[in-house]
Amino acid sequence: MTKYLIHGLVVVFSLLIVSCGSDKESITKQQSDIEYDILLKGGEKNISFINQARPVLEKRCIVCHGCYDAPCQLKLTSIEGIKRGANPEKVYNSERIIAAQPTRLFIDAKSEEEWREKGFNSVLNEQENNEINNLRHSVLYKMLRLKQLNPQPRVGMIDEKIDLGLNREQTCPVNEEFNDYAEEFPFQGMPFATPNLSDDEYHILVKWISQGMPDDSQITFTESTQNQIKTWEDFLNKKGLKYQLISRYLYEHLFMAHLNFKGESSREFFRIVRSSTPAGQTINEIATIRPYDYPGPDSFYYRLRYEESSIVDKSHVVYQLSDKKLERFKELFINPDYKVDKLPSYEAAVASNPIRTFADIPVESRYRFLLDDAKFFIDGFIKGPVCRGQVALNVIEDNFWVFFSDPKKLRVNHNTEYLKEIAGDFNLPAEQGNTYNPFSIWTNYWELQRDNMLKRQEEYIKLPKMNLDKALEFIWDGSDSLNKNNNALTVFRHFDSATVKQGLLGDYPETAWVIDYPIFERIHYLLVAGYDVSGNVGHQFNTRIYMDFLRMEAENTFLAFLPVKHRREIRASWYKGIREGLQPYFKEPDDWLNVQIVNGFKTNDPQMEFYRKIEQRLSASDKNIDLINRCKGVKCNVKNKLSEMERHIQRIAKIKGERLSIFPDTAFLKVISEKETQVYTIINNKGYKNISSLLSDTENRDKHSDTLTIYKGLLGSYPNFFFVVNENKLSDFANEIIAISSRDDYERFVGRYGVRRTSSDFWKEADWFNEQFAKQDPVDYGIFDLYRYNNR
Repeated sequence: MTKYLIHGLVVVFSLLIVSCGSDKESITKQQSDIEYDILLKGGEKNISFINQARPVLEKRCIVCHGCYDAPCQLKLTSIEGIKRGANPEKVYNSERIIAAQPTRLFIDAKSEEEWREKGFNSVLNEQENNEINNLRHSVLYKMLRLKQLNPQPRVGMIDEKIDLGLNREQTCPVNEEFNDYAEEFPFQGMPFATPNLSDDEYHILVKWISQGMPDDSQITFTESTQNQIKTWEDFLNKKGLKYQLISRYLYEHLFMAHLNFKGESSREFFRIVRSSTPAGQTINEIATIRPYDYPGPDSFYYRLRYEESSIVDKSHVVYQLSDKKLERFKELFINPDYKVDKLPSYEAAVASNPIRTFADIPVESRYRFLLDDAKFFIDGFIKGPVCRGQVALNVIEDNFWVFFSDPKKLRVNHNTEYLKEIAGDFNLPAEQGNTYNPFSIWTNYWELQRDNMLKRQEEYIKLPKMNLDKALEFIWDGSDSLNKNNNALTVFRHFDSATVKQGLLGDYPETAWVIDYPIFERIHYLLVAGYDVSGNVGHQFNTRIYMDFLRMEAENTFLAFLPVKHRREIRASWYKGIREGLQPYFKEPDDWLNVQIVNGFKTNDPQMEFYRKIEQRLSASDKNIDLINRCKGVKCNVKNKLSEMERHIQRIAKIKGERLSIFPDTAFLKVISEKETQVYTIINNKGYKNISSLLSDTENRDKHSDTLTIYKGLLGSYPNFFFVVNENKLSDFANEIIAISSRDDYERFVGRYGVRRTSSDFWKEADWFNEQFAKQDPVDYGIFDLYRYNNR
């Protein structure tokens, strides 16, 4: 009886709409029938956000709408993000003259009204609340419906008329404009340029929207978690100047972290925030652009705020808290004997320079704090306060290793008084905020950097002569850290994103960094604490150039270990033609290039020799050696070294050169096996003539130097393509991929093994890779982003 009553009401209501509304606002009979089916499916019962709607959003929507780079800033990771709506202004704009207002969800506005004032348009019904209106006036629903009415092809590639470019022009229609949008872009419904939702997924979302998006989520914590929150908030809010300075230091380094309590739920995360309210009261986060900005004249409190949004990998950087970690903080910051007579200012000229701001805290304590979680902090400049990092990332190589200077060996790592003397050399361009002068980096900061390099050179030249084994002691081995696995890191850059992994992965890279405390601290304050994603062209340009300084400083520190007669040649190979071009602007001190400190090299390839020495020092056993990518000689193929599957994978890893330019940056490979299905990541490392040039990546390419790295497991936030092959066909797969020499060859290869955007298996495979990632890294797992998935 109820079913027919609802049917009648829907038909009558729809006829009234058709007779009274304009043509563009009317609902056709087809739409009316669809809405009738939707209203009946599931009966009267509310759709569960937690158990039904959110899983569909995470699998089908958040894969493109998960961060600042979400189309139209429509962030679907939470109900609050959906209610906030869409904004046509792009967050990523490297050409804007005037800085934009930040639009961080949960921070920069705290009500729908405030978001409307900031230019966000609703994608939901804002008229009388009923099931028909909730669909009829919802852009979100209409986007889903448009895709159902106009499904995309099931074979081949997406029509070239549909722009899949990263910086494509955005069209963000409001409800009144939607019919025009649908007429002009009938094949651009949601999910965009991927297969339709299944009937069940579609009905779940549409029914949920029609019901007004009921929220059955409840934030409850176990007693143990509540105790952890109290312990950490008590620690961070202790009275006394020493404690206040330490808490500020911790906050400015951990503000972007997803904090997780070790031993508690692996999917429960918190952020450390500054709140105007103390423990026991609802958190009222103080909104500042940077963590070191002035929080206002009133008292504030450090609080742990629950992260209620769905977790996406591109912004997920985990920092674990535990009893052991708290004891470590006390060991580093509380137990040492030092005085704090006055708290530092929040003025930008002071606060943007951490080496000056926190000068009272022993430098070795600060450095060891960074080393304990080195991966987290290096990850920060890639994922930190942004979701795309091209401004910073286009000044780093596609693949390099990172080592750290030992805390005991150089004065800058352990001598607090010495560092206080030279702190002025470490001013950063963030102190200028959004300057209108994009070239102030030359006038204001290069001279400071040059002074710093002169002092560094003086320190270097004073070092005693030593043999190669003794010199290795200057490279930190991690033995005195909470996590020895942070002693060496590998960075893979994928155009405007990158990935950091512990250990030495891939083949021996072209370059490596050796980071000391001042370099490490400045990287964090340049690209994380001091970076404004909404900043103007001056801020972004100056940030990019200063990162050039830091990268060259870290590379030169590595180079200083090598023999004098090879240094200039090696450095010239890293910067083909660029250093000569920059000489008028950046005449750096280079006396150190002629001072031989380390002796005992036995080959004519000292860089490779040094790599292998470091590898032996930092790798506990052969298990730490990357046999797939860095295997030299017959011994790698003996039994128990590489399986038959891995030997095929190893063959693929040896592909090099210009033909790789047609390969995706990052591809996931699923090898189906009767025993256990395996997954690998194929990483395309692009070669560049140099990465100090202001030319585009395309103009600066050195395609002959392209290489592949294959990682066993899943790596990277943005998969560009999926391949699926049965183990018994893996030999053919390897033979065919090795034989690719043209785009036509590659297209035929994709036709046999690839998963195109049009494939009926696209969502099945995307779900499998996400599920596999959750098994691989239960705490570090975040939803992959498909915004950059190739149209092959």
